[in-house]
Amino acid sequence: MNHLNISEVRADALFVSSLQGSDQPSTGQVRQAVAAAVRQFGDQGCIGLVAHEFGEHPDLAVARMRWARRLIAGAFAEPGVPGPAEPGPAAAGCCQPHAA
Repeated sequence: MNHLNISEVRADALFVSSLQGSDQPSTGQVRQAVAAAVRQFGDQGCIGLVAHEFGEHPDLAVARMRWARRLIAGAFAEPGVPGPAEPGPAAAGCCQPHAA
């Protein structure tokens, strides 16, 4: 499976990172977590970990992936393009497969 969209790679990396929704991470923390996860697992490793979590805990994984996508959209938004609304606390801290 190959990602054609860098946002998907970033969301997968954030998903497998040690960041939690309760941390209320800053843009810088999100970017650092993405970079660290890609360094640690590689993009294909992140994909595999995400797939594993969806297989083991699909209900929790869906909530964490929504959280990850919202944060990625905001952290890597293009200047002048409105970002998404601030994510709420709902289930963003679930499914931490691997703490860094």
